[in-house]
Amino acid sequence: MDGVALERMFSEVWSGEKLTDRDRRLLLLGLLVGDGVDDMIEIQLDAALRTGTLTPEELREVVSFLAHYAGWTRASRLDAKVEKLIARVLGTSER
Repeated sequence: MDGVALERMFSEVWSGEKLTDRDRRLLLLGLLVGDGVDDMIEIQLDAALRTGTLTPEELREVVSFLAHYAGWTRASRLDAKVEKLIARVLGTSER
C-alpha cells in the first residue's frame, strides 16, 4: 500500500463519525476471517487487544460468532491466534 492510500485510510476511513473504532475493527475482522487473510488478522487482533478496543472475552466471542458464518476451520485457526495473542500480551490465558 502506498503512502497516499495509507494516509487516506487512517485520515478518512478510520476517523468517520458514524462508526466507532470498535465497529470498524469488528467489521474488518469479519471480512478478513471470511476472506482467509491470516496475516492481516493477526495485526488487527493485536491492535484490538492492545488498544482496549476489544477485551479477551470479546475476542473469544468473535471467534464463536464467526465460526457459524465463516466455518469451523477458519474459526479454529482464529481461536488459536486469539489465545496465542492473549497469552503473549497479557502473559496468561484467561480461560
